[in-house]
Amino acid sequence: MMRRKGVGMPGVKSWMVVSERGQAHLEDVGKHSIMRRTGLPARDLRVLDPILSHPSSILGRERAIVVNLEHVKAIITATEVLMINSSNPFFLCFLQDLHTRLSKQTPSAMSNDMDGGYEAKPLAMGSDAFHVRVDSSKISAEIVTGAPAPKQLPFEFRALESCIESACRCLESETSTLEIEAYPALDELTSQLSTLNLERVRQIKSRLVAVSGRVQKVADELEHLLDDDNDMAEMYLTQKLSARLWDQASFKDGYNSEFQENDQSDESNSEKFDKFPGPKLDAEELEMLLEAYFAQTNGILQRLSSLSEYVDDTEDYINIMLDDKQNELLQDCLA
Repeated sequence: MMRRKGVGMPGVKSWMVVSERGQAHLEDVGKHSIMRRTGLPARDLRVLDPILSHPSSILGRERAIVVNLEHVKAIITATEVLMINSSNPFFLCFLQDLHTRLSKQTPSAMSNDMDGGYEAKPLAMGSDAFHVRVDSSKISAEIVTGAPAPKQLPFEFRALESCIESACRCLESETSTLEIEAYPALDELTSQLSTLNLERVRQIKSRLVAVSGRVQKVADELEHLLDDDNDMAEMYLTQKLSARLWDQASFKDGYNSEFQENDQSDESNSEKFDKFPGPKLDAEELEMLLEAYFAQTNGILQRLSSLSEYVDDTEDYINIMLDDKQNELLQDCLA
């Protein structure tokens, strides 16, 4: 693993950078460099500070997505993922999962280093030609099978899915561990009422409340995104980058012929984007991705709710037992 050192200056942190191909390396980068690199304001970077406590959040910005879910604190751009380096076992597991997911996928056309099955194709635009990348492997698959190749999610969505999946897996693991410990402890308490068993159940109930709150925060954040199409549209980073590059190419072409077509120079930005030869922003694929994990978090919440009900039933049963004991003592005193 490579490590790129930054200049010695205050605010420099060690960041793990993962490329489109899943290759990871460490970089010592300052806050202002990260801000210039991602276009994020300082307040968004504070969300990722491990020292500060911030609620779970997924923020879509013009050039990046900020993810703060459990142990996952990442900045996703159209071409890379940046994370503050950590020795947390969950973080290391997430890093491995991210590498596996990205290395199995073909990099997008926005990659700076492309080869393999991609071929440059010219797209005529006035007097010049604007080159786009065409995945010849997909074309071959369509020719051989006669069916369109499966649509590949853009890089930022594959990275985002890894982030959400890792957070959900962590919460599900903690829920399973809690269930394994809680149900036998509660059953033992009903059969043998003791101070030791009561203390065990008290600790389990405290953990149950904490885990339920964390799962609810993740579920609330996913639901918030699903309810706002504009927030989801902001996360199409590859598509927005493609539109910017196309707009720059069209501007260059227009500059060369501005004296010939001066009457067309006042078109709006939305009209320019309408002419972009790629798919229009449609939140459907991101919505489907988020809905899958929203359903998973709801499933975890249901399991925690069932456990919470079992704890409440056990408490009711213990209270009834204590009332019976108290009544027996009163009867003995009166006798």
